[in-house]
Amino acid sequence: MATDCNDGYGALAHIAEQAQAYCGVQGSILTRSILGREIPVFTLGQGKKAVVFIGGIGGGEALISMLLFDFIKDYSEQYKKRSKIFDIGLPYLFGERRIVVIPMLNPDGISYATEGVTAENPLFERVCRMNGSEDFSDWQANARGVDLGHNYRVGFASVKALEQKNGVIGGGPHGFGGEYPESEPESAAICRLLHGYGEDLQGLIELRLGAAQITCSCRDKLSAKTMAAGRILGRAMGFRDPTPVMTVPSGTLPDWCIENLSRPAYTLSLDAEKHSHQKARTLFYDTLRRPLFTFPFML
Repeated sequence: MATDCNDGYGALAHIAEQAQAYCGVQGSILTRSILGREIPVFTLGQGKKAVVFIGGIGGGEALISMLLFDFIKDYSEQYKKRSKIFDIGLPYLFGERRIVVIPMLNPDGISYATEGVTAENPLFERVCRMNGSEDFSDWQANARGVDLGHNYRVGFASVKALEQKNGVIGGGPHGFGGEYPESEPESAAICRLLHGYGEDLQGLIELRLGAAQITCSCRDKLSAKTMAAGRILGRAMGFRDPTPVMTVPSGTLPDWCIENLSRPAYTLSLDAEKHSHQKARTLFYDTLRRPLFTFPFML
């Protein structure tokens, strides 16, 4: 799966605009970022039961956003052809499940990391001080220096303790979970969205770059079904050890989903260090295709 575009923020915004017209895909806006950028959300299918896929959380994770846009396009093409994928007929999947995809939760951070920050940005001087330079290629946070991966109301005390240990005293390119949980428009909006699904929400997958593994937390809230689905996901990803790694709650969205909604939620991490970027994208989508298409029926 590939496009003619590169992987910068501008290319992602262009693809998001195009995706609004894909067959079988309904596009809307989750909210706007700190800098006013639209955060698109795409709904694939019309079923009552819903699963959510989310990516583009860190500024350096434009690759993840591209992979989710690849999935949206793939789903649309297969639905248009009335194909069967992994023994699932696309018309059946479309009618029985909703797959809600948020490819780019952090458009400001992705813009910083891929295109830099200019003096036209109203936060230019502030974020340059946070960053220590005008090279933003390693920026992971949102526009004002909050890590959207750790800005949720569960395990937040652990986030603050880690910040203190690491000498983090405020916003920066990474490592600051915010003044309080869901302090950012991006994180607050995703919580509202998930709450709104109520009993129809079946589960969530957060895609990140990191060690190749599946993780899950909130041990006292985990069910046998959650762990079983996690192992199926791990096997579908081809992980050497498919069992979800049990982590301590640390303010992540999957932590929040399990603790507050009692719904299965996982972080699937992809190791992008092994390959060149374009090769990684092709290989990773091949790996992700089965988990993304089959997850709606695992729960």
